[in-house]
Amino acid sequence: MPTLTPLRVDHPLALPIEAEIDDVRSIVVEAGLVGETTRFVYVGLDEPDKYLLYERPEAIERRFRVLLHDVDRPNSMDLVVSLTTREVISRRLLNAVTDGQLPVLDEEFGLVEEILATDPEWLAALAVRDLDVARVRVAPLSAGVFDYSGEEGRRILRGLAFHQPRDRDHPWAHPIDGLVAFVDVMDRKVLRVIDTGPLPVPAESGDFDDPEVTGLPRATQRPIEITQPQGPSFTVDGNLVEWEKWSLRVGFDAREGLVLHQIGFRDGDRLRPIIHRASISEMVVPYGDPSPVRSWQNYFDTGEYLVGRYANALELGCDCLGDITYFSAVLADESGRPRVLRNAICMHEEDFGVLWKHTDLWTGSREVRRQRRLVISFFTTVGNYDYGFFWYLYLDGTIEFEVKATGIVFTSAYPGPGYLYATEIAPGLGAPCHQHLFSARLDMMIDGHRNRVEEVQTQRIPICRDNPHGNAFTQQRTVLVRESQAQRLADNRVGRAWHIVNAAVANRYGRPVGYALYPEGRETLLAAEGSSIARRAAFATRSLWVTAYDPGERYAAGDFVNQHPGGAGLPSYAAADRPIADEDLVVWHTFGLTHFPRPEDWPIMPVDYTGFTLKPVGFFDRNPTLDVPATRQSHCCSGEHDE
Repeated sequence: MPTLTPLRVDHPLALPIEAEIDDVRSIVVEAGLVGETTRFVYVGLDEPDKYLLYERPEAIERRFRVLLHDVDRPNSMDLVVSLTTREVISRRLLNAVTDGQLPVLDEEFGLVEEILATDPEWLAALAVRDLDVARVRVAPLSAGVFDYSGEEGRRILRGLAFHQPRDRDHPWAHPIDGLVAFVDVMDRKVLRVIDTGPLPVPAESGDFDDPEVTGLPRATQRPIEITQPQGPSFTVDGNLVEWEKWSLRVGFDAREGLVLHQIGFRDGDRLRPIIHRASISEMVVPYGDPSPVRSWQNYFDTGEYLVGRYANALELGCDCLGDITYFSAVLADESGRPRVLRNAICMHEEDFGVLWKHTDLWTGSREVRRQRRLVISFFTTVGNYDYGFFWYLYLDGTIEFEVKATGIVFTSAYPGPGYLYATEIAPGLGAPCHQHLFSARLDMMIDGHRNRVEEVQTQRIPICRDNPHGNAFTQQRTVLVRESQAQRLADNRVGRAWHIVNAAVANRYGRPVGYALYPEGRETLLAAEGSSIARRAAFATRSLWVTAYDPGERYAAGDFVNQHPGGAGLPSYAAADRPIADEDLVVWHTFGLTHFPRPEDWPIMPVDYTGFTLKPVGFFDRNPTLDVPATRQSHCCSGEHDE
């Protein structure tokens, strides 16, 4: 049976509870900052100073960060609220031109369609296409910053339209192409309608949940049952998780979603810290179709939409399989009142095949051990796409992160054979090429706060006196000493990896203890240098950034992404060119997918995967899993029982 963990505030990093959200709202109201048109765009734990956390946790105040937006006037505010002293301890009024806009509101999703439903130019464009406005759905899409006149300082969403013949039809199958509207959602007016002329609306159904489309379900699958009769191997105390030799705290944020804190590994009688805080700080989906109605398409799902607030309520047997423990999350709705996301986080352990194995010819021994991993995950739905965010912890000290991308590809009308920027996925239906790029923020803490990063890659040795047969190769190591040097690209041709080490702590061989970051090595941002998206998503132009730790530097694309002109986030953080060798540092890793859609991705996309691996390299003195016991099950015969 699934287990639901209770929420309680017993630690400075505890998950927020409903009473705290209520208190935050009360304090902001009492400060005179909430009116009828005020919306709470974001409320999240303002995490404590990490040095204080480790040295004097009893001295920490419980604080929350609050972003307020006024739907009638440009009056957005960035606040920090103390629950301990019951006061607003800082406030800043944002400038819409230089700071950008706060994230898109839920209520603005329907507002775009509502405004367009009475706009004469929009209605005329639909009439030319013989479409009833009541059967037209409009996707409210973040605007970015481009050279369209009259947009500076306005709060804008851009609307692309889809036909929905019946209430149960999936509109993504029927894009109304050649048409886009630019809407000022604050002034509630249409700024511009671009109509390049009607194209046939694709007619084939995309209803993947309709038996008439899918056919009869296959009857070949027999049940797979995963049971743990004695329960899981982990323990949960509040949000503190202990599993095998791992210890960590589970967090959840409206913007970033799942956050892990204080990840450590018990080695003998020591709990050795590895990462203080791990999160996916940003993700961007830039599209590659230069069509006049789509050339602006790029979405920062974290900074513009807040992936955490769209977390799914996970279901046993569907999203998670096995002996499951759930964490619910408490967020604030747009009125500032608590909203419980039931079963937002799923945690379980699973078998992962062979851990190690050897059959020895000399001794006759035959030994095998099985690997297992702890899985901590959540799923979020942002518009047409669904993303699963999965952290994996392994018995041997390995940490992995994986994104599972699924859902429905964004669609367009397909112009015809030879079109370079989209794939025909159904008759007349196109899917533009695009990328999904993520930035992991890893506040590293390998055996302490002071770490360094070494770039490590293979190096061929030429034929010479010391290498007469030309078979030799070795590793080349370069210490990244300043932020300007630590902006790197992955290169699979030389097996490039980055070792995060603590030079002040040596293993028994005299080498610094460390972990290696192994990238997948796929493409970074493909948009042209100098493009709007390259300025705004500059983090995605590099596979690796390393910055000196600053608690205010939380997000790869900056604090306020929506309609920000660019240059925020990592470029501005690294501009100081601070020293990073043997300092408190943060590692930022860009990874992701370049998606040229396939017909097999329609009408719903099978999961595609991307991620990265952190693996101990000299962190342990030997294999840390020698004490893993042999499997004791009736269907497994271990070596000692073979005779």
